[in-house]
Amino acid sequence: MSLHHLNPQQTEAVRTTHGPVLILAGAGTGKTRVITERVVHLIDKGVAPHHILAVTFTNKAAREMVARVRGLLKTKRSLQAAAEEGSKPVICTFHSFCVRVLRQFIDRLGYKRNFVIYDPREQVGVIRRLTSDWTKSHITIKPAEWLSLISRLKNATSWESLGMDAGTQRLAERLMERYGSALKACNAVDFDDLILLVLELFNTDKEVLETCRKYHRYIMVDEYQDTNGKQFQLLKALASEHQNVCVVGDDDQSIYGWRGAEIANLLHLEDHFPGIRVIKLEQNYRSNNTILKAANAVIRHNPLRKDKTLWSSKGEGPLIQLMVFETEEAEAQAVAEGIEVQRLSKRIPWNHQAILFRTNLQARPLETALRQSKIAYRLVGSQSYFDRREVKDILAFLKVLINPDDDISLLRIANVPARGLSAKTMQTLLQLSQDRNTSVWSVMHHSDLDTHLRAAASKSSRGFVSLIEDQRRFLKEENKMGLAHWARSFLDHIGYFTELKHSEKDPKIAENRMQSAQELVSSIDSLTASMGSVKGEDRLNQFLEEIALDQDRLDEKDKQGEGVTLITMHSCKGLEYPHVHIVGLEQGLLPHTRSIDEGSLDEERRLFYVAITRAMESLTISHCETRNKFGQTTPCQPSVFLNELPDKLVELADDVFKRPVSPSSGAAMFDALKSSLDLSDA
Repeated sequence: MSLHHLNPQQTEAVRTTHGPVLILAGAGTGKTRVITERVVHLIDKGVAPHHILAVTFTNKAAREMVARVRGLLKTKRSLQAAAEEGSKPVICTFHSFCVRVLRQFIDRLGYKRNFVIYDPREQVGVIRRLTSDWTKSHITIKPAEWLSLISRLKNATSWESLGMDAGTQRLAERLMERYGSALKACNAVDFDDLILLVLELFNTDKEVLETCRKYHRYIMVDEYQDTNGKQFQLLKALASEHQNVCVVGDDDQSIYGWRGAEIANLLHLEDHFPGIRVIKLEQNYRSNNTILKAANAVIRHNPLRKDKTLWSSKGEGPLIQLMVFETEEAEAQAVAEGIEVQRLSKRIPWNHQAILFRTNLQARPLETALRQSKIAYRLVGSQSYFDRREVKDILAFLKVLINPDDDISLLRIANVPARGLSAKTMQTLLQLSQDRNTSVWSVMHHSDLDTHLRAAASKSSRGFVSLIEDQRRFLKEENKMGLAHWARSFLDHIGYFTELKHSEKDPKIAENRMQSAQELVSSIDSLTASMGSVKGEDRLNQFLEEIALDQDRLDEKDKQGEGVTLITMHSCKGLEYPHVHIVGLEQGLLPHTRSIDEGSLDEERRLFYVAITRAMESLTISHCETRNKFGQTTPCQPSVFLNELPDKLVELADDVFKRPVSPSSGAAMFDALKSSLDLSDA
C-alpha cells in the first residue's frame, strides 16, 4: 500500500504495527489520517479486520474514522473482500466498546442483558429521590454535586487523592451504595458503570477477559491524554498479553483534569509498556507559523511535558492582534464590529469566525453585541436537544417498553397524558417499591394494589400496565413494520400529540415541540436501518442504545448554520476556524481563580494553547480593565499568559489603527458597503 501522501513521521507511525507505540501528535498534525491509514495498513498486511480495535472519545470522531476507513478500503479492491460484512474493524468510543462486552456477559454480574443506560438527567433524578429526606438534616449539597462526587469516587485511583473531609466521605460512601442498589433494581447502569462493570468482569471472570483479548489483538486509542485511571486499566488489561497497542495523544492538549483525565497516563506510559516506540508528529497542516510560534512559546512554560515543536509550510502569516478595553461590553462591541468589517472588506463569511471564551458567563455581552450588529451566530453548548420536554417524554415511553423496571422513565410518563395516576398515587407506589426493594412496575402488578390505592387510581394503574404490556407483546414479534410508523401510531393512540399541541399557549412554540417530537420519531428508522427484519424489541433497544451513547448526533443539527461560532475553550478542542478571537485574557478568568488558588497553572496554560491552535489564518486576543461581577464593577489584571507571548509576534490594536488604509483595501471596503446597502452609482 502506497503511503507517498504522508510525511516521513506519519509514514513511520503507520508502518510500526507491532509492539507498543506512542504517537505524540501535536495540534493539527493529521492524527486522524494516521490512525485510519494504520487500520488499512494492518488489513493490507493480512490482519483480520475484526482483530482491530480503534477507540476514541466522541461518537463524532468515531463516525469520521469509520467513514475514512471505509473510503480507503473502497480504493483498494484487494482489501474489500477482507473487509466484507461480518469482518470489520471495531471503531467506537470507550463506552460503546464496553456496551458491546456487557450485552454479551453482564448477566454474569446479576443484571439482565436488556439493561438501560441512564443519562445525567436520569441519574440526578435518582439522587434527588435518594436524598429527598437529607434536607431535614441540614445537608445542603445539591443532587448534581452529589452525582459529580460519586463519579469522581468511581473513577479515582484512590479516595484519598480527592481530598474530601471524613464526614463528606462517609455520606458519599452511604449514598454511592444506595445509588448502586437503586440502579440495579431498575436494571440500569450509568456511564461510569459501563467501564467499571467491564473491569469487574475482567477481574472476576478470566474467560471473558481471554475472549476479549483473543478478539481484539491490535488496539489503537485516540486522544489518549484524555483517559482516566479506569480507562487506562481497561486498556492495560486488553493489551498486556499481545502488547500490540498504539496510543495517539498530545500531553499539551490535556485539558480535562477536572473531569478525571490523568495526564500521567501519557507521561508515564513507558513504565507500563517497556520499550515503547515514541514517534513525534510535529508538522502542522492547520495554522501559519506566527500562530504556531506563539503556541510553542506559551506551552514551553509547562515543566512536565513531552518536548515537541509545531511548524508549518504555510508561511508566517499576520501578527497576532492584542486589544485592551475598558469594559466587557466595549470588548464585545469591538469584536462584533471587527467581524463585520472583515465580512464587508475582505468577504470573510460569518461562519469562518469564532469567539472563544473561558466561562459560559462571558457569552452574554457577546450575544448582545452580535444581535445589535445583526450578526448571525450559534452558541455551542446551549440547551441540548435532549433537554426538551417532548424528547424526554418520548424516550421515557420507549425505555419503559423495553425495560418497565426503569423507575425514572416510568415515573415520568405514567400520567402523560393524564390517565388518573396523580402525583400522590405515584408517590405511594414509589414508597411501596422502596419498602419492598423492588421496582414500581412490580408493585403495579402486585395483587394487594387495591389495599393501598383508591379504586379509581388502582383501575388507572392496571390500565397503564395493560397498555404497556400490549405494546411489549407487539414489539417482541418479528415484523417488518417501520418502528417510526409504529411509534407515531402509539403516541397518537395515547393522545400524546394532542396533549403536546395544547400544552403551549403560543402556537409557534407548540409547533416547534411537535417538530422536535416528529424529528426524534423519524430518527428511529434511520438509526436502526442496518438491522433489517428483526424483532421490534431488538431494533428499539438498539435505537435507545445509539441515543444514549451518541446524543451529539441529533444535537449537531442544532449547531449547523452560517453564523459566528461562540464556544468555550473546553468545547473547541478538535475544531478549527480560519479566524479566531480569544476574549477575556485576565487573571481570574484565564488562568481561572481556582487554578491560581491551587498554585497550578499547567492545565490552564494548556487550555490557552488549545485555544491558540484552533486558529488557521488570524488570531485576535483581548482583555478588559474592568468587568462586572455580581453587580459590582471590578478591576481586572491582564493574564500572566500574555507575558509568555513573544513580543515580535504581537501588535497592539492602537498600532493597527494608526496605519493608513491602502487604496486597494479602501476601494474593496467601499464596494462591499455599496453591495450590502444595495446602492447604485449616481
